[in-house]
This record gives sequence, structure tokens and C-alpha cells, in this order.
Amino acid sequence: MASGGGSSGGGVEWHVRPPNPKNPIVFFDITIGSIPAGRIKMELFADIAPKTAENFRQLCTGEYRKAGLPVGYKGCQFHRVIKDFMIQAGDFVKGDGSGCTSIYGHKFEDENFIAKHTGPGLLSMVCCFLCNV
Repeated sequence: MASGGGSSGGGVEWHVRPPNPKNPIVFFDITIGSIPAGRIKMELFADIAPKTAENFRQLCTGEYRKAGLPVGYKGCQFHRVIKDFMIQAGDFVKGDGSGCTSIYGHKFEDENFIAKHTGPGLLSMVCCFLCNV
């Protein structure tokens, strides 16, 4: 998973970085209304941000549970779409981008800001609170 921002990226073009076979791959099956629209596959950069990647992975797979029930992204809507820029989703708490939870509790510390958005197709986690920038 790529984290946006920061001052060091080492000149890496993250959007064309070869896949790391040790990193997990997760997916979202997308529907528009009730019509299937395709699958988004995402490599999580566990080699760069292991704690963040594991949080996202468990919320994708439904492994994380509260009161015995799976908690995560299944059924979650894209709450923000900006044409030719980004899509934002993942708020399964409130559905509007203001909800926040993780497998580690309500929040967890930023790991780093190594990776930058150098092109399309990169995945980031939004900071719920003040970022450690």
C-alpha cells in the first residue's frame, strides 16, 4: 500500500514498480447499482508499510471480526469520486469518509511516507487524525 506525501521517494516511479511476489494481492468486486462493473486488484506494499497493508488486507478478506461478525469493506460504497483524479472508499463506519476504525483499534500510527503518488493506480490510506508529517 502506498502512503502519499512526504519528502523522500528515492526517485521510484511507484506506479510502474514491478510487483513484489511477497506482497499480498486483494480485490474489490465493483457493482454499479446491481450491475457488475468489474474487479479492482490491488497489491498491498507490505514491504514498505506492513502494518498498514495488514490492516487493509484483513478488512478486505473479512478476517477481522467484532462480536464474531466480519468487519470490513464488503458492501462499502465509494463515497467520493473525482473524475480523472481519484475514487475514495472504505468508510464502512459512517459511509461518508468521516468514520474511522482499524484492526488495531480506533487508529494507529503512520508507518512512513516513503512512497509517493507518481502516477495513476496507486492506493493510499487516508489519515483519520493528524498525520505525522
